[in-house]
This record gives sequence, structure tokens and C-alpha cells, in this order.
Amino acid sequence: MERGKIKESIPTDLIREIFARLPSKSVARFRTLSKHWASTLRSPEFTNLFLSRSSTRPRILFAVERYGLNEWQFFSTPQNRYEKSAHLVFHSKFSGDVSKYSCSYASGLIYFPAVQIIDTKTILICNPITGMYVGLPEVMLYSRSKGFLGFDPIDKQFKALDNQSILTLGSGELKWRRKDRNDIDGPLYYRCQRTQGICINGVLYYLSRTCFEETLSLIVCFDVSSEGFKFIESECLDDHIEDPSGLSLVNYMGKLAVTKCNYVDVGGRRSVELCLWVLEDVEKQEWVKYVYTLPENEVLGSCEFSVAGVTARSDIVLCMKYTCKPYYVFYFDPEKKTLQSVEIRGFGAKLEEVENRGEVYAFVDYVEDLSLNDAKQFKSSISHIKSRCYCCETLCPDNVGEEV
Repeated sequence: MERGKIKESIPTDLIREIFARLPSKSVARFRTLSKHWASTLRSPEFTNLFLSRSSTRPRILFAVERYGLNEWQFFSTPQNRYEKSAHLVFHSKFSGDVSKYSCSYASGLIYFPAVQIIDTKTILICNPITGMYVGLPEVMLYSRSKGFLGFDPIDKQFKALDNQSILTLGSGELKWRRKDRNDIDGPLYYRCQRTQGICINGVLYYLSRTCFEETLSLIVCFDVSSEGFKFIESECLDDHIEDPSGLSLVNYMGKLAVTKCNYVDVGGRRSVELCLWVLEDVEKQEWVKYVYTLPENEVLGSCEFSVAGVTARSDIVLCMKYTCKPYYVFYFDPEKKTLQSVEIRGFGAKLEEVENRGEVYAFVDYVEDLSLNDAKQFKSSISHIKSRCYCCETLCPDNVGEEV
């Protein structure tokens, strides 16, 4: 049988179904084989099918900042609490000093509010899977401001927010628009706290504080579609207003929640207490607090860790804060009060050494989306960026091909 006849004998729907089960990088390679493959694998039907299939196999995304080298590496692993161990897949890396604010995440993209590239401090948004990136123009605002990235799932639109300045991705020219202060019904002066924001169902939330004589905790809510602001009083968080570093904003079953972990003494043993504040009613600004004492775990009780998020099935995921060997991720079921640990392998020998360890930022329920790979404003590879280190003012080397 001739090749042309073989191609015609395979139904297009079957081809789409087969390729929808592959990683996005594999799909990208097949797109380059011919015009036929490019047309089939770039069609809206296939893009939607791929997203649907990918949604059934969520992953945990890891962004690792390697100490002393200003290097970031991106990995992912299947999100499965029932496995004893899981292997990482390495995706991309780049050299970049991102200053004190680190990174934030929204629907598959990572936002770096300040990366020092040569002599310019640049805002970067990157696709950690493909390494594609876009640099945003400077926003002239307060030196203590920190930007975030939001996503509108209805219009499939990403927007960056820095204080009251807004930038829309995919809208042609990348340009910041200043929101008129008279259109914002809230406190005149407020300051973003140094915590990560989170986008839930098209609303971007981040922790803030008032700048009056009486300092109060606030949650700023930014509707990505309408670009409207709302401010939620969070008196329950006032005890952490001076040091919010231990707080994590998470998506708890479609609602905003804030977590905080502490070590407590239970029967003479060191245990982990997890506090969870859930915003039950946005309009009434009602918070409900839950406190859980996690089951005893020798590793969790002796290491630094952070809350990565809450999965779609309501497991609270905790991960070790620094790379090491062995490295663990923990799944806590608040209903059954059970704790499962999964060993994560594959960071590589360098990251697993104590002197070269990296700080880990983990994001749950990561789903591959081909539409991100086709973003026209994104450049080819973030790994070719050369940045300047804040500490010594030397250029970071091009790390293409360096051993992980």
C-alpha cells in the first residue's frame, strides 16, 4: 500500500486522539514534519481536545532557583498521591537574577517581576515547558510594588497587573495602561505584601496592607475580564501583617483560602499544625478558620516546607522548601486526616548537593495547553538570556547544554 493511501486510511479523529495523549513538546516536533501535520495539530479542534485530555492528568510544576548561580530550572511530575515515588521531567532553564520578589504563576505561565538582563531590569513571562518567553516594558511605579499575572478563562486572556497598571498579552503592542484611581472603590493607599498571588476563576487575589496609622490586612481582588478592583478585609490575618512570609494563598475548591503552618508540641512530640482560612462569602467578607494537626511524619517534622496548593480533589499539597536527596512531596486529606508522602526523583546530582541546593516553588494542578505554545508575542528560548547578577555585577553565563 502506498504512503498516501495509508495516510488517507487513518481517520483524522483517530489521529487527533492519538496525538492528544502525547506531551506538548512531542506535538510541537510533529508539527514540523509536513504541512498536513501542521494543519491537523494546529487546528482548534485538536487544541481543545489536547487540553481536555491533559486536564485528566494534572502535574505538579517545580520552579527551582539554584543558589549562588542565579539560575532557574523547571521540572514537572505526575500529581499522584498513591505512588511511593515519582520521576521528574526536566523542561527548561535560564540564568536570571530575579531580585527579592521571586516568581508567581497563572494557568501555565510564570511571571518574574524583575529580572536583571545586562543593564536593564525587565519583567519576564515565560512558558516553563517550552522555554518561550516575552519581556514586558518597564512600569514606572513605586519601588516596592510587585506585579502579578492573571488569566480570564472565558476570553482566554492573560493580563499582567502591577499596582493599578494593567498590560494585556496578545493585544498587539505591549503597553501598560494606568487605571484611573477614581474608578477604584477602596483605600487610597495600600501596599502589596511579599507573597505570591493566585488567580481563581478569572479573579486575581493578592495580600496587601493599608498605609494608614492603623495598619490593616487586605485581600486585593482584581477581575481580569472587567478590570475591576475589590478589597476584602482580612482581620483574621492581622497577626501576620508584619511577617506574611509563611502565608500561602491557595485555591480551595474554587474559593480563596490562606494557609499557615506552625510547629506545635503534641504529647511531647513535634507536630505540624496547619491553619486554613477560607473566604466562604466574598460579598459578606466572611472567613472560616480550620485547624488541622497533621499525622506524625519524621521527614516533615524535621525539614523546612511550604504549601504548594490544594488539588482539585481537595488534597493540601506540601513540598520541601529546598532540593535534597531524598526529596518529598506530601498530600494531606483534610477529610480523612491522612498524610501521604511521595519521593520525587530527578533533580540531578548538582541540585541534590547541600552546597548547590535550590529553593523550590511548586504549583499544583498544572495542565499543558497548546495555545500557550502558539502565543505570537513569545520568543523562542529563554535559555539564551544573559543576565547580570545583582551581587557582583558580572554577566551570568549562557547555560545552554549545561548538565542539570
